Amino acid sequence: MADWVAILIAVALLVGNAFFVGAEFALISARRTQIEPRAAEGSWAARVTVRGMDRVSLMMAGAQLGITACSLGLGAIGEPAVAHQLEKPLAAIGITGAWLHGIAFAVALVVVVALHMVLGEMVPKNIAIAGPERAALLLAPPLYGLVWILRPLIWLMNALANLGLKVLRVEPRDEVATTFSAEEVAGLVAESHQEGLLDEAERRVLDGSLTLSFETVDSVMVPRAELVTLPVDVTPQKAQQATVRTGFSRFPLTDGDELVGYLHLKDFATVPRGGATRPIPDDAVRPLTSIPAGSSLEQALGRMQSRGTHIALVRGEGGEVLGAAMLEDVIERLVGEVVDVGQELQA
Repeated sequence: MADWVAILIAVALLVGNAFFVGAEFALISARRTQIEPRAAEGSWAARVTVRGMDRVSLMMAGAQLGITACSLGLGAIGEPAVAHQLEKPLAAIGITGAWLHGIAFAVALVVVVALHMVLGEMVPKNIAIAGPERAALLLAPPLYGLVWILRPLIWLMNALANLGLKVLRVEPRDEVATTFSAEEVAGLVAESHQEGLLDEAERRVLDGSLTLSFETVDSVMVPRAELVTLPVDVTPQKAQQATVRTGFSRFPLTDGDELVGYLHLKDFATVPRGGATRPIPDDAVRPLTSIPAGSSLEQALGRMQSRGTHIALVRGEGGEVLGAAMLEDVIERLVGEVVDVGQELQA
């Protein structure tokens, strides 16, 4: 084979190696949430890319097969051709005999390996990581086609690889992960805040929303013995005095030892003339809801929102009331300190 033909083939193999490396890193790095909307809009490349993400194990096997084949071909075809081309200039500077081929081979090996590492590995890898979605849309469809053509061989290789993983007690994955745990998201939020992508208020809200998922209602519960309650037949005047004294705007109401509802400041702040000393009417008593102890703050918030109440009783396994969770305290976990209306009046 003529040297120039071998060098052209070597260049093609180098480009092929770069293609497989770029496709591999693009498929791993691309966010599925960025690709799927384009697929839904009718993009053929996006649809094929999503299919590839659904079969990531096979796609990686295909990419590795391509990288291995190109690397071996580059060494077998490119290195001898480059070495042969180097022999003439080396001979011209006085290197002859047994040393000529050895030095030409060593220099050719360094040149081919350097080109392979830089142009065939590092450059396409960094391009794919810098713009993974764009690279995936460009490179995944042709890789998917090659995998489909060579699917019997690639399936066999992938099956053998999965068998090896099971021997090592590692569960193979056939799909690119698109979800994150709460801890992973918290890490992303912290890193984004450190990089200046999120301000303090945004970071606090995002951290708070994560807190709602894994922190339980017990963390904000006011124990039953510490609840500031009023009797169900309390007068507006007494309720206003309790607001001024405690700074609270909501009070659970009791009928004997039983919690029967709660009273809100705005229900008794303005009363008709002469009504301040009369017991509050029944329609001013707002209903309570209940939630099991150990429930997440997210569940507590959802329960209070669905029932339209600001106070939820926290019950134990036997149904006994352990305490109460206030809507204000749950929201404070999300957005930070909230000033109660009663506290403003007290100030």
